[in-house]
Amino acid sequence: MKPILQRYTAYHLWANKEIGKLLVKLTPEQVTTNLGGSFEHMRALVWHVWDSESIWYQRLQLEEKPIRPSEGFSGSFAEGCAAWLRQSALLAEWVASATPARIDHIVAFTRQKNEHYKMAVADIIMHVCNHSTFHRGQLVFMLRQLGITKIPSTDFSSFSRKK
Repeated sequence: MKPILQRYTAYHLWANKEIGKLLVKLTPEQVTTNLGGSFEHMRALVWHVWDSESIWYQRLQLEEKPIRPSEGFSGSFAEGCAAWLRQSALLAEWVASATPARIDHIVAFTRQKNEHYKMAVADIIMHVCNHSTFHRGQLVFMLRQLGITKIPSTDFSSFSRKK
């Protein structure tokens, strides 16, 4: 299982970097333009993905009360994107160094409404990667709404051909 998770987190990091290269070139007006959808604008969507990746990573660290890194963050959009990419790299590094026992571990956690859950580490990692894939698709849609047409492919097949 570990080799699959390593490949998937490597893809996850690569794809986030690909879209991130384009995102950091946007103007402040572009990243805060209300484009409709499930998130008001691109900044809100990127912060959501960054927060989600961080919370799941903190759960892998067995942190009982994870925090959202975007809360209280006052940096620029480019700095937030860089922090999101660092978070993606941390996940890939965690998987690469994880022992088989860590990969096979079940994590117990509590969500915001005091709801208690248990989830396998492998499922957490797959969820984080799939969650980001879903939202990268939303970012592509938002970019196209802004008239940006030169958007890199972040398909797994593109990653596989480059590696």
